Amino acid sequence: MAQAEPRALTAARTDAPPGVDQPDSPQWSAAAPITVRDVVANIDITLKALHDGEHVYIQASFPDPTENRMHRLLRWDPAKRAYRDGPEREDVLVLKWNMSPHPSRLTLHEDVPYVADIWFWKAHRSDHTGNADDKIDIYSVNPDPYAKALLSESGKVFYLTRKGDEGQDPAESLLYPEYAGDRVAKFKLSPPSGSRADIRAKGFWKDGRWTVTYARKLVTGHTDDVPLTLDGSHAFGVSRYEIAGRAPEQDAEEPLYGCGEVGEIIALRFTR
Repeated sequence: MAQAEPRALTAARTDAPPGVDQPDSPQWSAAAPITVRDVVANIDITLKALHDGEHVYIQASFPDPTENRMHRLLRWDPAKRAYRDGPEREDVLVLKWNMSPHPSRLTLHEDVPYVADIWFWKAHRSDHTGNADDKIDIYSVNPDPYAKALLSESGKVFYLTRKGDEGQDPAESLLYPEYAGDRVAKFKLSPPSGSRADIRAKGFWKDGRWTVTYARKLVTGHTDDVPLTLDGSHAFGVSRYEIAGRAPEQDAEEPLYGCGEVGEIIALRFTR
């Protein structure tokens, strides 16, 4: 399928970087916003970008009537004498960057393989340290025991594998061999390290709206990160929900969690 020329998100140059933990930093007034429609969440996401020659700063804003900062709180099942996931689902936002040499729409039904850098902000599992979880997606025709099987537009079978970048995971699953309370945390939260800590990010919810700010070095020096250059054009998509190819969970607080998808490719460009 022929791909239309993507719209541009232009990162204006700033001599004073905006604070990741200050969503109302005055520097953002110099950034020209664009609006992207999330067809799964059925909302508009507003994007802005800045750079200081060494780092890129991207701010996303979207409506959400509730602030969800807990994820899969475990409930004790007396009959099975084991814990099960609760209905809580954290709010998230995903930026998905094309790392392949060819153009891609970065969807879960592409007919051509691709590799993508994932900037995955999570209100519970990454925001506690002011980071986004840094991951990589491999969409391939090669089977993998940990991959999600997907059908492309033409009916071919592809496999989606998601891997964390090298370093410490900011949230690791806890194991409870015996009863420890009716409700217990599912995750041990800790600071990320290595390449997994490349992306600073912080989310703020106010008056029914999230504002999430990302910051990363243009070039991290890690092979599992997309390199960004001031004279380049860098394709990415955005999703309000995790892009995992899962079916809706009707019993969850956010039934569409895991059903996210890229609806439009945006080209990030820089002013000098």
